[in-house]
Amino acid sequence: MTAKILFVTGIDTDVGKTIATGWYAKKLAAQGFRVITQKMIQTGCEKIADDIVQHRKIQGIDLTEDDLVGTTCPYLFAYPCSPHLAAELENCQISTALIQQATEKLAQKYDYVLLEGAGGLCVPYNQSETTLDYIQQQNYPLLLVTSGKLGSINHTLLNLMVCRQYHIQLQGLIYNRYPLGDEMINRETERYLQQYLQQHFPTATFEVLDKMV
Repeated sequence: MTAKILFVTGIDTDVGKTIATGWYAKKLAAQGFRVITQKMIQTGCEKIADDIVQHRKIQGIDLTEDDLVGTTCPYLFAYPCSPHLAAELENCQISTALIQQATEKLAQKYDYVLLEGAGGLCVPYNQSETTLDYIQQQNYPLLLVTSGKLGSINHTLLNLMVCRQYHIQLQGLIYNRYPLGDEMINRETERYLQQYLQQHFPTATFEVLDKMV
């Protein structure tokens, strides 16, 4: 039996998506599951994806053989920009078939594969397709990472509306409380989003990342 593959994205940059991915992987592992994280595409680094390194630190494990040979990050680009531009700068065309093959290879070894995207739902990986298209094509359940910073209610609801419009299954909403910022806004945002989720996505979980990892 192959793994359950969950796609992880965030409402915006710097919302804590990479931290949340490692945290969720560690949480699943503590329940007895075999878990691996994967990065769809990484820009702005070389050799081994920075986000994969961060995942392993949070999980408390060493880099795996699949990390070292690139299975957990099929595409790595040096320039820190959108994947479609980073690929063009290196005269590379991103093949979603290659990403899918790498994910399926991992799925044969683990109970869960957490596939983290690059940026948000509508980040392009070529001139005509975005991460949203890939999630739709693969029919992956989604973990959406949000936070209590000012503006996050709007961004979160827009992402959730996209999920409804494109019939993407929402596995869960991960609410990252850090950095804390304005405590009143943080708490009210958490309450509001939890209420919204219960009303519109009753089968999805509401996860709170409530400590530094």
